[in-house]
Amino acid sequence: MNQLEKEAYLREYSLLKSKGKPFFPYAVAKDGWMAVIVMVTIILMSLTLGAELGPKVDPTTTTYVPRPEWYFFFLFEVLRIIKPPSLVPLAAIGVPSLCMILLFLLPFYDRSPERRPERRPIAMAAAFLTIAAMAFLTYEGANAGSPNQIDMEPPPSVMAGGEEAIRAFEAGKQVVAQSGCLACHKIGENGNTGPGPDLSEIGGRLPRQAIARTLVNPTAPMPPYVDLPDEKRDNLVEFLAQLK
Repeated sequence: MNQLEKEAYLREYSLLKSKGKPFFPYAVAKDGWMAVIVMVTIILMSLTLGAELGPKVDPTTTTYVPRPEWYFFFLFEVLRIIKPPSLVPLAAIGVPSLCMILLFLLPFYDRSPERRPERRPIAMAAAFLTIAAMAFLTYEGANAGSPNQIDMEPPPSVMAGGEEAIRAFEAGKQVVAQSGCLACHKIGENGNTGPGPDLSEIGGRLPRQAIARTLVNPTAPMPPYVDLPDEKRDNLVEFLAQLK
């Protein structure tokens, strides 16, 4: 902004300010009435609709799937699609922090005197793309499946076995995902790196009989799976034996 533009802007601002209304009590009254309307609406909704209560908390469950509030779904989706552990801090801390810093510094690096949207194509395009990206990630995060699922396609050896082998592989994969194994083990790109070992190639290190014995008589702190139905245990063993 040069000196002439600055002077013209200040003259226009002075004229508009002289025709306007003071902040107190006009703007304060409007904000106060809006706050009252919002509070009354919330109170009426709480009295008529009530609060949704879920089941009683079970601290011993291994199948609980935590989900964020809806306004964090976009960040949840970013963390869900970024698999490598080395990039998780960048997605969880780096990108949101950078966006917040750019937002706080907006008055310092955006010095344009224009306020009409059609005269600010770059700023409006950036705002539109940001809102669209957050809306898309929020939608995907809201419709995402369980974070306990295993993203692994059947290996060629299973594909060669036909439909029955593929069915057993998928059934075993579902049992592993539902039994809390990913809380301590890593399978492919899913799960945690400890305290249990990586099971991505467990079938190449242990035969089926050894895997089955480990499930029944494991080493602490792994819990035994003696109460698991025989069909589910067989599917679990078959799935792990195919990981080579």
